[in-house]
Amino acid sequence: MRQSTKHKGYAFLALLGLGISTAAILQRRQLEAQRGAQPAAEPGAYRWSWFGMVYDQLAQKVDQTIGWDRLPWPLGLSVIFGLRNILRRHNLYDTTSIPSVDLPAIDAFSQRFATTRTPDGTYNDLEHPLMGMAGSRFGHNVPIEHTYPEKEPAILTPNPRTVSRELLTRETFQPATTLNSLAAAWIQFMIRDWFSHGKSPKENPWKIPLGQDDPWQQNPMLIMRTSSDPTRGPQGRSFPPTHINTETHWWDASQLYGSSHKAQRLVRSGKEGKLIIGDDSLLKLPDDPDLDPRQVPGWWLGLEMMQTLFVQEHNAICDHLKAEYPTWSDDEIFDRARLINAALLAKIHTVEWTPAVISHPTTQRALRANWWGLETERLSNVFGRLSNREVISGIPGSETNHYGIPYALTEEFVAVYKMHPLIRDEFSFRSAQDGHVIAEKTLNQITGPKAHDLAKQIAMADLFYSFGTLHPGAIVLHNYPRFLQDFERPDGIHIDLATIDIMRSRELGVPRYNEFRKLLHLQPAKTFEDITDHPEWAEEMRQVYNNEIDRVDLMVGLFAERRPQGFAFSDTAFRIFILMASRRLNSDRFFTKDFTPQVYTPVGMDWIKNNSMVTVLLRHYPQLRASLRTIKNAFWPWEDLAPGS
Repeated sequence: MRQSTKHKGYAFLALLGLGISTAAILQRRQLEAQRGAQPAAEPGAYRWSWFGMVYDQLAQKVDQTIGWDRLPWPLGLSVIFGLRNILRRHNLYDTTSIPSVDLPAIDAFSQRFATTRTPDGTYNDLEHPLMGMAGSRFGHNVPIEHTYPEKEPAILTPNPRTVSRELLTRETFQPATTLNSLAAAWIQFMIRDWFSHGKSPKENPWKIPLGQDDPWQQNPMLIMRTSSDPTRGPQGRSFPPTHINTETHWWDASQLYGSSHKAQRLVRSGKEGKLIIGDDSLLKLPDDPDLDPRQVPGWWLGLEMMQTLFVQEHNAICDHLKAEYPTWSDDEIFDRARLINAALLAKIHTVEWTPAVISHPTTQRALRANWWGLETERLSNVFGRLSNREVISGIPGSETNHYGIPYALTEEFVAVYKMHPLIRDEFSFRSAQDGHVIAEKTLNQITGPKAHDLAKQIAMADLFYSFGTLHPGAIVLHNYPRFLQDFERPDGIHIDLATIDIMRSRELGVPRYNEFRKLLHLQPAKTFEDITDHPEWAEEMRQVYNNEIDRVDLMVGLFAERRPQGFAFSDTAFRIFILMASRRLNSDRFFTKDFTPQVYTPVGMDWIKNNSMVTVLLRHYPQLRASLRTIKNAFWPWEDLAPGS
C-alpha cells in the first residue's frame, strides 16, 4: 500500500530535508527551554513551528514512499519521531467534554497524595484530580464523529461467528519463533493493569444467527453487550456512545494493588508495607467468590505466574526500604514500594517486552529512546539526564505533557491489544533442573481455578522455565487458540472469544480496517491483495466479506498484514503504539516531573535502574540461572536444558 519506488529521487531530497529539519527543531526546542516554554495545557494547544511542520510532513511522505522500516535505522528513527508528532497533533480525542452526570466521588486532597499513587488513580494530575481515575471514560485516537457504532443489521455483517470460523480458527499452530510464552502471559498481565470495560449486563444480548453446519450449542449465539456509560446525561445523547474504564488509566500496577480503597485493603498485609502472600510463596486468594480472581473470565496460569512474581518483587522492595529507612511506617514503605514496582514494570515493558515483540533494529532503538533518549542507557547511568527534553534524555524525568488533551486510554488502544493468538493450545511443563517433562496440559486445563491448583503441584521455577522455552503463537490469521473459540468461563457460560473480539470493536465504535488506516494517515487497501502477501488469505477475506474491502474488520486486517522485519504484529497497529506507548509515560507525573530521588528515594531509583525481568526472575527463582545464563532479554527463547536439545 506504499507508493512505487520510482519516487526514490524525491524521497532522497525528503530525507535530506528531514535531516536539516531535525537540527532545526532541536535548536528551537533548546530556545524554548531557555525561554521557560511550558507544555500546552488546553485542548488543541499542541503546536509546532513551521520547521516542525515541515519535518513531520517530510517524515510522512518518506514513510508512504519507502517505509520507515526499509530505511537505515537513524533515518527510520527520524521518520518515526515525525510520525509520532503527527499522531500527537491529530489523533488524541477527549470524551470527558461530552456532558456528564453522577461522576464518581473522590477523596478530599491529602498531602500524602502529592508524592504517592492513590488507589483509584485520582490526583495524578493535581490540577485535574479526576483525570485517569478508575470509572472515567475511554478516549479515542480517531475523531469522535467516526465512532458511532453501525446500526443493525450492518453491525452484524458479515456474521462475526463466520469471521471467527473461516478466518481465525487455528488449524495448525503457527509459532512466533523469536519469542517465548512469557510474552503472552506478560501482555495479559499488563492489560489487567490498563483497562477493563467491566461486567456485561445479561439483558438484551447481541444475537448472532448461526449456520446449519455450526456446532455451537445454541442458535442464536448470545453475546452480552458492553456496559453503558453511567455518567452520560440527557445532554450527551447527541454524541456517540462512550464507555467507562473500571481500572485506572495510569500505568500504576493496579493489577497488583487494586483500583479502589477496598481492593487495596484486601491485598495489603498491614505489616512493613508488604502484600499478602502465602507461606508457600504462592498467591493467597480470597474465599469470597466475588473477590476471587480465579472466578473472573480470563484468569489462567500465565497470569497467576506474573501476579505471584511481582507480589514477591513488591515485598523484596519493602525489605530493601525497611533496611534503609527502619523508622518508616507501613504506609510509607508501601507507598514507595508501589511506586518503584510500577516503574520497574513500565521499564520492563518499554525496553524488554516491546522490543522483543517488535524487534526491528529501528524500533528497538526507538523504544529504548523512550526511556533513555538518544543519550542511551550507558550515558544515562554515568551522567544522569543531560537534557530536560525527552528526545535527548528520555521521557522518565522530563516535563509532564498531555499534548493538549486530558489523558485517557483509548478504545483504539484496547482494540489493537487483542493478541489472543499469542496463547498456545498445548503446554509441556518441564523441570528447570534438567528439562525432563513433568506434565502435558491443554489450555482449558490451566484456566480459572485449575491454574492455582497447578501452581501448587508444579514448582513456580519449573513453570517459568517451561514458558521460557515454549514459543507463543504468531499474531496472524488462522492462529486463534481453538480452546478460546469454545471456552467455558468460571460461571459456566460458553463463549467464542474470537467472535466476541470482532463484535467488541464494532460495538465500541472502533472503525473497520480501511477507515482506521485512513484516520491514522495511512493509505487504505484498494484490493484484498493489498492487505496481505498471502494469496489464499486474500481470497478467503474476499469470500467472507463478499468482495467489500471496506467491510474488513480491524482485527482481521491487522492479523493479515505484511509485517516489518522482526514484528509480531502489524504496522497499522504500530501507529497506535507510536502514540500511546509514549503518552502513558508523558502524561504521568510519576514518570515525568516526579520521577526523582525525592519522591522514589535514592535506593528506589537505583532499584529501577539496576533491574530487569531477568534479575527479577533470578532474585526469586535462582534455579533458573542455568537457562538464563546467556539471555539478555527474558522474552527471548531460553536455553533448553533437555538432553540433546
